[in-house]
Amino acid sequence: MASTQPELEKGATAAAPDVPETTKGATLDLDATREVVEMEHELKFWDAVRQYPSATFWSYFFGIAVIMAGFDAQIITSFYALPAFQARFGDPVGDDQYEISAQWQMGLGMGNPIGQILGALASGWLMEIFGRRLTLAACCVYSIIFVFVQFFSNSIQVLCVGEVLGGLAYGFYVVIAPTYSSEICPLALRGVLTASVNLMFVIGQFIGQGCAAGLETRLDEWSYKIPFAIQWIWPVAILAALPFAPESPYWLVRKGRREEARKSLLKLTSAKNRPDIDQVLLGIEQTDLLEQEMEDTTTYMDCFRGKNLLRTEISIMVYLIQVIGGNPLIGYANYFFEQAGLPTTEAFNMGVGNTAMGFVGTIVSWPLMAYFKFGRRTIYSGGMIFMTLLLFIIGFLSIPTNNMAAVWGMASLMNVWTFTYQMTVGPICFVIISEISATRLRNKTIAIATAVQALFSIVFTVAIPYMLNSDEANWGGKAGFLFGGISFACLIWCYFRLPESANRTYEELDLMFQRGVPLREFKTYVVLEGTTDFKESEKAVEAL
Repeated sequence: MASTQPELEKGATAAAPDVPETTKGATLDLDATREVVEMEHELKFWDAVRQYPSATFWSYFFGIAVIMAGFDAQIITSFYALPAFQARFGDPVGDDQYEISAQWQMGLGMGNPIGQILGALASGWLMEIFGRRLTLAACCVYSIIFVFVQFFSNSIQVLCVGEVLGGLAYGFYVVIAPTYSSEICPLALRGVLTASVNLMFVIGQFIGQGCAAGLETRLDEWSYKIPFAIQWIWPVAILAALPFAPESPYWLVRKGRREEARKSLLKLTSAKNRPDIDQVLLGIEQTDLLEQEMEDTTTYMDCFRGKNLLRTEISIMVYLIQVIGGNPLIGYANYFFEQAGLPTTEAFNMGVGNTAMGFVGTIVSWPLMAYFKFGRRTIYSGGMIFMTLLLFIIGFLSIPTNNMAAVWGMASLMNVWTFTYQMTVGPICFVIISEISATRLRNKTIAIATAVQALFSIVFTVAIPYMLNSDEANWGGKAGFLFGGISFACLIWCYFRLPESANRTYEELDLMFQRGVPLREFKTYVVLEGTTDFKESEKAVEAL
């Protein structure tokens, strides 16, 4: 929350044309928040949990919405290998054999990401106007309504429309959760709580896989209607408790509602182990004032101006790598295993095991950050190295034909790949996009990254069925070569362009980007040895 302030001349005014009345004329002053800065850096993980128990709870609570996004995407791809769904919506390919055509796999798979693109971009405006709570409540009502479209669909065309309409809300959910989490927790909890957004995705995938596996033997319509009906549970649960959730103090400060921000901080902290609320609030205000100095407005275009362009690039790439670096194979795990030669039942069991490994992997990422103190760049890049090697091995194992040992080897390595991904790239992505983006542009930066990620999801949604379908390219495990090559290129980008943001407060990150600190030196750069006056620093950077 509060963090290191720039060494600025006292009296440097931070007024901007759109600054609320309560902050006009305020000044940026390092000495005024030095105590809060030291408190943030010295606060240990478990001490932070004791001081911010409500923040921890509400962070996970808002993440429940992300479960819906993971669940929906998973059940649709799992249905492609579900006999009852194949018989109802598929085309005959042999005696009592049905398959969802590549065209309709593409259409159904595109529904969720198309909706996410539109929803994510719309969320940037609505979250800034109405806040995090009210926006989430509206999305939950919307989801409840449009699950009816999926549940009562009697044709694959109607189901496809339901996927697009439902995906609009999912675009909001995946932006709201990391934004809210990063704005209510202190520095010590930021990594674990924002990484938990990925855990919610995995939980959704795991529940979806479990539903598909449990209903795989049913031959009636309820084998796929029950999973659709389950989607009503989460928005109802969220709406029941949302009135008690505190609003983001950062958003309230930006709106000039200081007293409400203070009340929100009181709700987020423990009455028995409470930090100095006034000092924490002062730190939030100072962060906002600093970023007003950098940028007067908070539009989408501001994300591509000046130093924010680099921050937006990093946010987009770490999120995009999830898609272009091999993640689509996770969503198609059941179908991949089946096409690789595993019987349907074993394919579903391997799919459940795949998502279970992902759940464990995400949990393991927490001590990597909180206990072993590995940095974001270290964990993310280390994961990319191992995942790239695994993808190439999977590709080589697919070369032998009619070799069940090789098939089981590929299936097992897919689980290892999933575990690695969900321990590194998956969760750390949400940590990085929550830290790298400026607080005033965070929801819009995350929205842009989400939209780009969803756009490329559409590309692979089109490509994957043609890669894997038996009546098309029928690549099977050879898809590992393609993703391995892309993953290697992404690894090179990580080496040169991914900075270390661990143990850096928002103000420190603001200053390092503004001063043009080389990205590979973020870990060792000492902020307080920089230029004393912010405006002088800005001019010095522009002169380079």
